[in-house]
Amino acid sequence: MPASITLSQISWATPDGRSLFSDLDLSFGRERSGLVGRNGVGKTTLLKLVSGDIQPNSGSISVNGSLGVLRQSVQVAADETIANLFGVTGALELLRRAEAGEATADELTSADWTLPARIAAALNRTGLDAEPQTPLAALSGGQRTRAALAALVFSEPDFLLLDEPTNNLDREGRAAVIALISSWLAGAVIVSHDRELLESVDQIVELTSLGATRYGGNWSHYHERKALELAAARHDLAEAERRMAEVARKAQANLERQARRDSAGRKMAAKGGIPRIMLGGMKERSETTGGDNARLAERRRTQAFEEAKAAREKIEILQPLSVSLPATGLPASKIVLKIDGVTAGYRPDDPVIDNLSFDVTGPERIAVTGPNGSGKTTLLALITGELKAWAGAVAVMTGFAMLDQKVSLLDPSASIRDNFRRINPQADENSCRAALARFMFRADAALQTVSTLSGGQLLRAGLACTLGAAPPPLLILDEPTNHLDIDSIAAVEAGLSAYDGALIVVSHDEMFLQNIGITRRLELCGDAGG
Repeated sequence: MPASITLSQISWATPDGRSLFSDLDLSFGRERSGLVGRNGVGKTTLLKLVSGDIQPNSGSISVNGSLGVLRQSVQVAADETIANLFGVTGALELLRRAEAGEATADELTSADWTLPARIAAALNRTGLDAEPQTPLAALSGGQRTRAALAALVFSEPDFLLLDEPTNNLDREGRAAVIALISSWLAGAVIVSHDRELLESVDQIVELTSLGATRYGGNWSHYHERKALELAAARHDLAEAERRMAEVARKAQANLERQARRDSAGRKMAAKGGIPRIMLGGMKERSETTGGDNARLAERRRTQAFEEAKAAREKIEILQPLSVSLPATGLPASKIVLKIDGVTAGYRPDDPVIDNLSFDVTGPERIAVTGPNGSGKTTLLALITGELKAWAGAVAVMTGFAMLDQKVSLLDPSASIRDNFRRINPQADENSCRAALARFMFRADAALQTVSTLSGGQLLRAGLACTLGAAPPPLLILDEPTNHLDIDSIAAVEAGLSAYDGALIVVSHDEMFLQNIGITRRLELCGDAGG
């Protein structure tokens, strides 16, 4: 049988009872499928259901073929090596003993002399230059992701299940993963917000609160189709609202006509000359007609209301969140950050950054780029005061906010609403709720405990608490698009484009950097941050 994944009538709810899937039917064949949808809609959960990490509350899942699973973070033990990821430690040890003349005749018959070349080829496909004996703990997070993906490629599964495979990767790593997916000939289900990566897939499967919808083609085709659907939904809403107004107008006109007829009848009765039995019939017909008209008007009102409600719900699903930021009033000539001859690191005599100098003046937009391990996070730690320089000086000359990848400014044990009020003590309850609503945390959603949020929801909550009230003149963002869904990225891009303060952004997402109007780049090369 050909390789396939089939989900039939799947239902699943979170431990607190929130339903993610209800009677979901979905299938995947030997094609590359991009799985997209808003944060918290269940993309990672769907991969866990397919891989068997969790079980559905009801329904069945059939997998015909082997799976290779890449999770968002690669957990490693202190003594694990790349060879452990590949599952070849014993086979490599046999080759070592064979080359040393220590293997038995029986062992030599099972030795795989092609193994080193095949391992090297798999690592090369993800752009990682490392030996099998390299400890995983010595690799950066992005390098570990590439090693784990190489191990999956090495095992030649029928399906790759990839959860945000380009998160935390530098430009070289992203390019390598995109090239790998582009040339992958078996099946793949890829949860991603990386628009460059999604250009390489054969189809897009979108998860919403209504279920799953399949779109043939890559990201560009999907994006065009969604724009058409949003335009159609807006047209449907306008038509439904027009019908509601028309129904109300006609109902009012009928009431006024009936009132005029009733008034005329009462005047005629008052003049006399109409038999009492005829007056009774006229009254009964008037009441019947009035009741029929009222019931007809109510049916029409209900129908028009339901059509408008359905159109609004569809727009809510199709339309991204809106990020609008108040002005900071930062003058163009004001120096907001000055770094002068800074050298810093974590181990004596091994600087990560060496003799670095630069200024940020006015509403500049600076992208800090460079390969994994080049010192980008170290630079941000110096700016925020988390790390002290060994030499030189760092001066931040205005108010600032820092949003790191872990969104550590939020208290995990508190609600989004309580975090907002703590971070923005000048905001009252109404402005707090209005700001959170702009980031799609409406009503009870604002009362969710931070520790229960998905990765994308967590970052969105951090953005809401940082930007929702009074944005600072200097905003520092560390990989702000990691874990955000694509609609949210587009909204954040629009919001940051209108932001009039200074921006320092660490990001490997070139499309994001272009869309927010970066004016200058600080490239760290990795040789002591030069």
